[in-house]
Amino acid sequence: MNARVLRTELRRSAAPWAGLLVLGGSLAVLFAIDGIWWRGTAGWTAQWTSLAMWTRWLLGFWWPLVIGVGALYGLRDARSGTAELFGTVPKPAWRRAALPAGAAAGTLTAGFGLVVAAGAVQVAAGGTAYWTPGWLPISLVAALALAAGAVFGMGVARAVPSVLTPPALVVLCLLTADMLLRSSGDGAVPRGTAPNRLVLLSVVTVDPREALLTLAGRVHLGQALWFLGLAATGFALLVAATRRARLLAVVPVLAGAALALAVLPGDPLRTYVTDSAAARPVCDGPVCVTALNRARLPELSARSAEALRVLDGVLGERAPRAVTEDSALRALGDLRQVSAGAVLVDFDEREFAGASGQDLTRALVAQGLVPTCRARTDREGGLVEDAAVQSIAASWALGDSALVPVETPSSNGYDRQVWEEARAVWPVFAALPPAEQRARITAVHEAALSCSTKRQLPVLAGSETR
Repeated sequence: MNARVLRTELRRSAAPWAGLLVLGGSLAVLFAIDGIWWRGTAGWTAQWTSLAMWTRWLLGFWWPLVIGVGALYGLRDARSGTAELFGTVPKPAWRRAALPAGAAAGTLTAGFGLVVAAGAVQVAAGGTAYWTPGWLPISLVAALALAAGAVFGMGVARAVPSVLTPPALVVLCLLTADMLLRSSGDGAVPRGTAPNRLVLLSVVTVDPREALLTLAGRVHLGQALWFLGLAATGFALLVAATRRARLLAVVPVLAGAALALAVLPGDPLRTYVTDSAAARPVCDGPVCVTALNRARLPELSARSAEALRVLDGVLGERAPRAVTEDSALRALGDLRQVSAGAVLVDFDEREFAGASGQDLTRALVAQGLVPTCRARTDREGGLVEDAAVQSIAASWALGDSALVPVETPSSNGYDRQVWEEARAVWPVFAALPPAEQRARITAVHEAALSCSTKRQLPVLAGSETR
């Protein structure tokens, strides 16, 4: 296959359209839509692993279409009526098949690689202090899956040269990918509604919500074996000229599936694992963050010193003595474990996301006085009353003359009602004697540590039901 023949193939075939579909479609989704992939510490340009996971998540849209485009490409000889003619030439069938298969695989790999490169430039420009080579296998398996899908579609269309073959493959792959993705859970806690090994035969990964999660090495190896078998079967179907050869072409994909099922983890909890290097604690005295977020440590340490001093003045011996990043894995909506001895910091929570200077001090004081068991992130709504109670407690502890919210109040109906109640409670609470104020803050603090579901705004106002 020389360069001139390859250029001709790329210029006159559908191969470039497959690469453009992946490139243009992915960039359109990522840049034209203000989606969840732009937010939090697991945003697609926030860290290297989340970059790989988000770009691979997009294959849920493109992989079925890539197989369909490959099938259209594979129908070219049948549509032009040249299949029988090419079968009489002395050139080996595998060499004739290698040209279109290589063109399709190359353009798809290039298109996907450019999407990853666009994200990589932004990750590097963002100044992330943590780099890991562990993200590369995630993207390499994704590129292999795209190439294998196109070659497999070409082979199936060559074996079944019908105009219905491409749409049938697209619909079948869409339904299968959707079913398997729905069975895979949210990464941290899988649903387990289908055998895990079967779920992992899908190219699609769940959308990342936790920057510390990555795919296990066994997943990379098992999926690579599966997609290599798929590609080998597709290529074998491309060159098969007899019924016996077509039957034998199924052997690689069956062998790949068997090897993959033997390697892939059967336990869903061993699919997405914690990146131990990223989760390693990095400390400055009583303040600890994960290695992933060590760039935040200097400012967090400086602000924590002031916040811990304020908390000690309010809570005395009950005050927390440390500040720790919350790195425990849990399902969306689950309660987290709070501690009396340490202020938990989640950089995805609204009061901490982007907070610096005095705002960071306020967030630390608020979380120390009223530790929340329900996270308030872009994925988890939490309780707006927690933010309101934290705001009153922090404003009082920091000596503010007016109520200062720890997060931007929402304008929706229920949230607005809660904030209006908090603004009404503030002057009532501020007018109380200092000893009574301290007693009510202590009561709210103890209730928060026990994850009580009782409303705390009435406690601060002194109007709770006895």
